[in-house]
Amino acid sequence: MPTDLSTLRLPDGFTDLFTSRYVELDGLRLHAVTGGDGPPLLLVSGWPQTWYAWREVMPALAREHTVVAVDPRGAGLSDKPDDGYDAGTLATDLVALMSALGHDRFDVVGHDIGMWTGYALAADHPERARTLTVVDAIIPGLTPTPSFFSPAAVNQRLWHFGFNRLTDLNEKLVQGREHLYFGHQFATKAATPTTIPSYAVDVYVNAIVTDPRGLRASFAYYRALDETIAQNEHRKKTRLTLPVLALGGARYSGPLVAETMRLAADDVTEAILDDCGHYAAEEQPERFTEVLEDFLGRVGRHPTPGQGRSA
Repeated sequence: MPTDLSTLRLPDGFTDLFTSRYVELDGLRLHAVTGGDGPPLLLVSGWPQTWYAWREVMPALAREHTVVAVDPRGAGLSDKPDDGYDAGTLATDLVALMSALGHDRFDVVGHDIGMWTGYALAADHPERARTLTVVDAIIPGLTPTPSFFSPAAVNQRLWHFGFNRLTDLNEKLVQGREHLYFGHQFATKAATPTTIPSYAVDVYVNAIVTDPRGLRASFAYYRALDETIAQNEHRKKTRLTLPVLALGGARYSGPLVAETMRLAADDVTEAILDDCGHYAAEEQPERFTEVLEDFLGRVGRHPTPGQGRSA
């Protein structure tokens, strides 16, 4: 995946607003794309994506926020060490990243696995997260575990959890077929098989293929699930008090996102985007931005947590 933003297909004027940069932490180098002005807003992508997942919403968000779209450990251009893929370590990485960028307190948006990381960040570092927005996922160790013999529709959505946790067979089966495997994720989780454009799928797949550590790292988040689940079973003993926006795509997770967060948080705003699958920021960027900005604006005007709301 190239470091030069000009080599990527991006919204008009994107490179005038944003800069691609590396941030050196304690033994870890993370890649982020930053720009804008205003309160800091951290965007955390999911599997198997990179910061590029946020490209369509970043220019609008940058009008009111200092946007930080990160490649977490193991993704995109960031380092891919052998371990540290549990949610707690990923969250600690991002707290250190924001400190290095000069942001002590910030809003967090996490999609997919980024939702796991966002929850861990809000729970483990409550002094750092002002708000938490979670996008179309469940949280292992918090969401009730599906039955082993789940209905076919559930299995179609969750089968990759078991496959990705395998120790090495998955890598042998996927290597050389990365476009088939990862392309299938986007084709079946979005509202339609072509909703996520082929050029974007190529960016995500190439980020994995071109780095010899990329495929292993992409499965490492799932191989660390035992640790993440144990952490979340402990985290849920203390409820979140910060404002939470739970956003689901009507054609994928829908109300399950808010149902999950109500198990852990007192102040949950629910939003469901019509005609949207798993990838809200790419499938419905204008509506996604509108809902997020409305939530952040209301929190700014009313900083004291209230009762759960619907958007």
